[in-house]
Amino acid sequence: MYSLILLNGGIGSRTGANQPKQLLKLRGIPILVYALVTADRVEQISQIVVNYPPDWREQIEEVLEAYAISTPVTLVEAGHSRHSSVAAMLPHCTNDDVIIHESARPLVRERDFRNLIESDHKNVSLMSEISFTVAPVDPETAEVTGSLDRARLRNVQLPQKFSKSDLQAAHDRAVEQGVEFTEDATLVADSGYPVHFIDGSDENFKVTTSTDLKMAGFLLRPEEDDDE
Repeated sequence: MYSLILLNGGIGSRTGANQPKQLLKLRGIPILVYALVTADRVEQISQIVVNYPPDWREQIEEVLEAYAISTPVTLVEAGHSRHSSVAAMLPHCTNDDVIIHESARPLVRERDFRNLIESDHKNVSLMSEISFTVAPVDPETAEVTGSLDRARLRNVQLPQKFSKSDLQAAHDRAVEQGVEFTEDATLVADSGYPVHFIDGSDENFKVTTSTDLKMAGFLLRPEEDDDE
């Protein structure tokens, strides 16, 4: 069985809203609900650990009650960063294996969770190919310093799954070294534990800006809208 760490602590400043973006509505439903409902349908997920922005616990509790999430939910206050939030949520996970997702990716599908769970590897992330060229640069001099083979690069997505012990050890090492990571697949790999990837979907993007909100709303439209 798995504990789901659902990152939900952002305040959504880039969406221009006066509330956390996960409470904004897509087609009449709070963004947070999409990931919750999808995870709630995966029987191997027996616990959901959700964090919340400081001073917004009551509103998150109202969403959980309104949409009758049946999987047991544990609430944890968000840390100062994504990295610190995962570290704070890990001790609340009751299973030996964890899945990490974020509410800002509302287009996650059941098959995304199931593909991770069915993988023979214990540390796995969804990732997608990079369709554009990237280059290493020196930001201070604005100089291009070389080239990168994009065939050997991937866009890191969520969800991801990890052995809880490997993930905890990686976070412990990060504390010792005084470093933080922007996501956990590279954190765990950098700590020396094997991490694999499986192909994700380009629709499973992170809602960050008001344009992303519009795009997510379009992709979440009922299929009958296509016939109009």
